[in-house]
Amino acid sequence: MDFAVDGITCAACMPVIEQGLAREPGVDAARVNLTHRRLTVEWREDATTPQRIVERLTAMGFRAFPFDPKAVEGEEAREARFLLQCLGVAGFAMMNIMLLSVSVWSGNVTDITQEQRDFFHWLSALIAVPAVAYAGRPFFRSARMALAARQLNMDVPISLGVLLAVGMSLVETANHATHAYFDSAVMLLFFLLIGRYFEQLMRRKTRSVAANIAALKAETAVKIMPDGALRQVPIAAIQTGERVMVRPGERVAVDGLIVAGRSALDQSLVTGETLPQEVGPGDAIYAGTLNTSGMLTVEVRAAARGTLLDEVGRLLETALEARSSYRRLADRAAALYSPVVHLTAIATLAGWIIAGLAWQPSLIIAITVLIITCPCALGLAIPAVQVVASGALFKAHVLLQSGDALERLAAVDTVVFDKTGTLTLPEPALDRPAGLSDEAFALAGRLALSSHHPLARAVAAAVPGAKPLDAATEEVGQGVRTLVDGIEIRLGSLAFCDAAAEGAAVADRHPDASLIAFRHGDLRHVFAVRQVLRPDATAVVSALRSAGFALEILSGDRPEAVATVARTLGIAAANGGMKPADKIARLDALKAAGCHVLMVGDGLNDAPALARAHVSMSPITAVHLTQAAADAVFLGDRLAPVAHALAVSRTALRLMKENLWIAVVYNAIAVPIAIAGLVTPLIAALAMSGSSVIVTANALRARRGRL
Repeated sequence: MDFAVDGITCAACMPVIEQGLAREPGVDAARVNLTHRRLTVEWREDATTPQRIVERLTAMGFRAFPFDPKAVEGEEAREARFLLQCLGVAGFAMMNIMLLSVSVWSGNVTDITQEQRDFFHWLSALIAVPAVAYAGRPFFRSARMALAARQLNMDVPISLGVLLAVGMSLVETANHATHAYFDSAVMLLFFLLIGRYFEQLMRRKTRSVAANIAALKAETAVKIMPDGALRQVPIAAIQTGERVMVRPGERVAVDGLIVAGRSALDQSLVTGETLPQEVGPGDAIYAGTLNTSGMLTVEVRAAARGTLLDEVGRLLETALEARSSYRRLADRAAALYSPVVHLTAIATLAGWIIAGLAWQPSLIIAITVLIITCPCALGLAIPAVQVVASGALFKAHVLLQSGDALERLAAVDTVVFDKTGTLTLPEPALDRPAGLSDEAFALAGRLALSSHHPLARAVAAAVPGAKPLDAATEEVGQGVRTLVDGIEIRLGSLAFCDAAAEGAAVADRHPDASLIAFRHGDLRHVFAVRQVLRPDATAVVSALRSAGFALEILSGDRPEAVATVARTLGIAAANGGMKPADKIARLDALKAAGCHVLMVGDGLNDAPALARAHVSMSPITAVHLTQAAADAVFLGDRLAPVAHALAVSRTALRLMKENLWIAVVYNAIAVPIAIAGLVTPLIAALAMSGSSVIVTANALRARRGRL
């Protein structure tokens, strides 16, 4: 189940919810997405119910309701307006109270009377109390919910600090004291609200990546009815095998095959290519792509569920919700932090009173400790980097499937590639023989539709819109034959088509190609079916080599074909004819030698090796089992996402470590200074907000990963 959760204010709320639900019988897993404020719960129907899960959340101080992206976005917009209103009230009150405070400060060193000072203090209180009551609501509400659930979050010490400062100032004013702290309390709220507002802006910005995916998803499509009529229907009402019409200028709503029409599609989401791609009958088409010109008739393969667009969205959400070991460490530290902060503040108060300081300044010092030690920086240290890095990888057409994939990618020193479908494009290229007429070529394509052989499928794909020939028979392991106008035509092996001589000539020109022959009466033609390298494979391999990565090819293809690709790319270590067990044995040998291997593969036979490697990637065209075994998938026809993933991961891991050190060093310096009474609550608020800003700004550097 997915819930939208009200009451999530910071990273410290995440472990509270996840650990609290984990203790609920029947709940297998709970994951909080801070960016979306979404909770995903995996539960067993025989052990618990949704009602009990919601009740458990309520008991912890959080309100849950069904997750709806549009509703969440509306709630976020309302929350942003509310924070701005609170910020405006705090800012207005702060400026006016500061004017009064300047008069008091100046008067204290000159000739101000007690009556005048009391008047200014009471006037400040008249402004501060309602301003704090209004502007402090985001913090007070969160703290109240946490305390009601017998929990502590980051807003509890903040609320205590503000209320204690205002309360003590009222007592001091009633006792005609020289000093009051209304200005510090209101300024503290002002700066905290600035930090809270910009934190929310960052969440909304990072969520825009996923929102852009949702925007590509059409809600309706033009369905072609059995009688030929056109009807606009919801996507949920469209079934596999039905046909839809895609008009120029429309976004494609389904995954399917084009059965009629030609057009140019913007398929940048799928291929990474920004220029429109020409498509026609027989070509695959995906939801989210944009039809720029012609009218298309599409046979549906997936509609409401299971489209490539859905898969991309799922993988992106998995990346944002996942937990790396560094993030789990930071979450645990943030969860333990609040109790430690309160104990430290109480100990500070008691220590100063025992040391002989009056209770008023001792309380001010304790308030300062409460504020300065707020663990916002620690809570943001890792999630901020992970969100920015995941967004950068998504823009580079890489989708993470594992929470610690970034960390493991950063440790890679050896990259092992499969050949077919990985270094090469998934669809083979067909070289049409010279002298083959268009009519004969069309016959070859039609005959190929009756064969199950992969090489025959390549011939069929080269003749889009072809219809199979009648009465064709296939001889297993040989080829397929039939009669057309009394003339026998064959498609299959060289021996089956008696085309050994023609095949030898083609093999000399294309030593790395697989051959399939076509015989039309006494005419014999041989097609060369060969794998084509991805457009940027040479450049990417060269960049990886220059960056210091060791490179290998492990392929089940013929050794001769593998050797040709290896020579072209300049990869010295290449092995062909390898079975899955052979690949695993080689990966184990590399591991024993101390190598951290990234395995990149797409075939079913690559799945065991992908699971065995230190970290793994597969193209989105890979079979589902292979994708499931991979830690990341990449989109498009280019290999550049692999290099980009390695670069971003290295940068991200470095920034995670830097952010943790920033949080640790900040607290190591700030806490002793606060305990020593060397800073005011206002300076503490500035320091605490500043540490969060520094951590967030540092995380933004994850977008600039370089090898």
